[in-house]
Amino acid sequence: MAKKGKKEVPKLSTSSLPDVIFMILFFFMVSTSMRDKDVIVTNVLPQATEITKLDKKNLISIYVGVPLDQQNVAGSAPRIQLNDSFQSTAAIRDFIASEVERRDEAERSKLTVNLRVDENSTMGIVTDVKQELRKAQANKISYAARQK
Repeated sequence: MAKKGKKEVPKLSTSSLPDVIFMILFFFMVSTSMRDKDVIVTNVLPQATEITKLDKKNLISIYVGVPLDQQNVAGSAPRIQLNDSFQSTAAIRDFIASEVERRDEAERSKLTVNLRVDENSTMGIVTDVKQELRKAQANKISYAARQK
């Protein structure tokens, strides 16, 4: 029994490594959702008994609540948040018009305005928002709520 020389460990082929890395990168890009708006108002939603899931692509969100960090600057009264800034009720029509223009023609008929109103907000500001939505011809309105 004679020993045959030293056996070397075969080299590891790294030719498929870039393919694996790109597949992992592609998986995370597809499965991750990005937040497009920062909520700058208090948004504790009231509880709901009946909930239906809506398609996220067709939603236009309007937040109503007390400002979070800027209570000294913005006051403590409930405010309306459109995108990432506080707006008055008069700006709702322009906001809805710009959101409708951004969407495809096929999606425009399916657009739903999602009101995310803090449970401690007064009904007066909600009524004002709904009146402006009627003037903007945004008749599909949904309300966000917590599940039981």
